[in-house]
Amino acid sequence: MVGVSAVSWLAVSLVGGDGVNPEAAFGLAGPLVAVCATWVVVQRVHRSAPERLTAVMIAGFAFKLLFFGAYVAVMLSGLSLRPVPFVAAFVSYLIALYAMEALFLRRLILFHE
Repeated sequence: MVGVSAVSWLAVSLVGGDGVNPEAAFGLAGPLVAVCATWVVVQRVHRSAPERLTAVMIAGFAFKLLFFGAYVAVMLSGLSLRPVPFVAAFVSYLIALYAMEALFLRRLILFHE
């Protein structure tokens, strides 16, 4: 996930230049951190107590709602990023990374039971 994100950010940066940066980088950073942290937790829980996976994922979802709300507020208000490129990058990376995580989760559950 990190590698694909880095390559896609480089491509976006090459095409968009200063018109998309630093907003694209910050739009990528939050979702990438959340997805990577979630994946580490999911793997550990699945390995140790797979029956707890759903409960842990629900708790993680609630935490991520709070995290993303605070993250977007800090990025737009605190760092004064331009809203359009930031939101475009944030939403794009959020959707792409969670789709990738869903595929990994499917593979984890199907092939490790």
